Amino acid sequence: MTTTVTAPAQPAAVRRPAAIPNVSNHISVRQTIANSLTMAYRGILKMRHNPEQLFDVTIQPVLFTALFAYIFGGAIGGSVHNYLPVLIPGILVQTVVLTSVVTGTQLREDMDKGVFDRFKSLPIARVAALSGALLADMVRYVIATTLTVVVGLILGYRPHGGVAGVVVAGLIVVFCSFAISWIWALVGVTGKSAASVQGISMMIMFPLTFMSGAFALVKTMPGWMQAIDKANPVYYMVNAGRELMNGNIYSSNIVWCLVGSLIVIAIFAPLAIRAYMRRA
Repeated sequence: MTTTVTAPAQPAAVRRPAAIPNVSNHISVRQTIANSLTMAYRGILKMRHNPEQLFDVTIQPVLFTALFAYIFGGAIGGSVHNYLPVLIPGILVQTVVLTSVVTGTQLREDMDKGVFDRFKSLPIARVAALSGALLADMVRYVIATTLTVVVGLILGYRPHGGVAGVVVAGLIVVFCSFAISWIWALVGVTGKSAASVQGISMMIMFPLTFMSGAFALVKTMPGWMQAIDKANPVYYMVNAGRELMNGNIYSSNIVWCLVGSLIVIAIFAPLAIRAYMRRA
C-alpha cells in the first residue's frame, strides 16, 4: 500500500496595508483655511454639547466683577461707582487673558485622549486641528468680554468712550488673547499632562495680571514693580482698555498691544505648529 504525503500548503503572502499618504503636503492654502474653519466649527459644537466648558467665561466674569467691585470699591476708589471705571476694563483683560490659558489645557486633554490621532487618517491639513481649536476659543473670549461689560453696566458703570470705545477695546483684548493662546498651545503640545499645563500657565499669568494694574493703579505700587510692568504685556492691554472705554482715546498703548501680539504670533505660532506636527 502506497501512502502519499502531501506537503502543507504554503501560506499566502500577507499583504501589508498601504501607508496612508501624507495628504497634508498636497493641500492648498485655501483648503487649509477651510479645514481650519471646519475644525473651529467642531470646537463650537463641542462647547454646545459640553456647556460646562463655558463656566469660566460665563460664571467667572459675573462673580469676579461683582466681588471685586463690592470688596475693593470702597477701599481703592472710595466707592463702588468711582471704582468701576478702573475695575471694568481691568477685569475684562484679566478674565479674557486667563480664559486663553484653557486653550493649552484642553489641547493637551484632546491629545491625551487620542482625538487628534483620529484626524491623521482624514484627508485634511494636519495643522487644521490645532488652528481650528484656537479659532473656536475666540468665541469664548467674545462671550467673556460681553458678559463682563454687561455686568459692569448693571452695577452702574457708564463708559464715556461710548459704544465705539467699548467695541474697539473688546476687539483688542480678544486679538491679544488669541496671540497669547499660541503660547499656551505650545505649552499644551509639549506638556506632559493637562494638569501640568494648567499649573504652569496659571503660575505665569496670575502675577502678570495682578501686577498689571488691572485692579489698582500702577502708580500706587512700589517703584521696582512699576519698572517690571513696563515689560508686562498685560499692562499695556489694561491701559489701552481703560483709555478706550473711559474716553475713546487712541494712544501708543494700542500700538504696543498690536505690535506685541503680532510678534508673539510670529514667534510662537510656528513653534507650536512645528511641535504639533512632530506629535501628529
